[in-house]
Amino acid sequence: MLLLNGKETAATIRARLKTEIAGLVEAHGRPPGLAVILVGEDAPSQVYVRNKERACADAGIASQTFRLPADTPQAELEGHIQDLNAREDIDGILLQLPLPTGLDSQRCLDLIDPAKDVDGFHPVNMGRLLLNLPGPKPCTPAGILTLLDHYGIDPAGKHCVIVGRSNIVGKPLAQLLLARHGTVTVCHSRTRDLPAITRQGDIVCVAIGRTGFLTPEMVKEGAVVVDVGINRTDDGLKGDADFDGLQDKVAAITPVPGGVGPMTIAQLLLNTLESYTARVQR
Repeated sequence: MLLLNGKETAATIRARLKTEIAGLVEAHGRPPGLAVILVGEDAPSQVYVRNKERACADAGIASQTFRLPADTPQAELEGHIQDLNAREDIDGILLQLPLPTGLDSQRCLDLIDPAKDVDGFHPVNMGRLLLNLPGPKPCTPAGILTLLDHYGIDPAGKHCVIVGRSNIVGKPLAQLLLARHGTVTVCHSRTRDLPAITRQGDIVCVAIGRTGFLTPEMVKEGAVVVDVGINRTDDGLKGDADFDGLQDKVAAITPVPGGVGPMTIAQLLLNTLESYTARVQR
């Protein structure tokens, strides 16, 4: 069984970016700038943001985090986004989701300048993704493709089964796999006889937030399993796949932690650099 090690792959990407960014800073006089807006005290979001800050510092990206209280009014949050849209030293804006109850996340995402939308969630960028046009790609799905590429796993011609249809993972991942000539099936809570479908998958991606949901009986021998789940349990972080049960059956699998998570952050750095490069070369 091949372990798809996102932690090591992400470290390789960050090392490459560090060298590339150092040269760009010398040429343009400033580093890429990333602004992260964090509203409230959501514990997983706090962890993700700290990891993003460390990764940015390691790669040479100037990261600024704006921590706002949970009772921040909608208008004030929108004002922060508009201010960041106008700042020349900010190339990427990331609104950490989920937002506290009462705030309209889609309205806020719509306000972000599409050219600074390093999460790839603006409707303009989601539309460009659908049309297979250049633009920032959602970080987790794009990071998954980068990880598969790193290990020489080509989705072309393969049956790719996605369990989960979220706007953050399932839907954009389906588009990226289609663009790479995969045959894609998207499953969800109303899919009938789900195990019969997942057993057809050459590549099975699970992203539903249920610990150990994907069991050995749900995959065929020699499949590739990509586990996007991050679930907090008494035994630590666990994925949506039964890692222990699957490892003797699959050809390759991502661990949790250390699989897709680090690749999500690596892709954020790549998207920020892409936005920076486009802006300084205007």
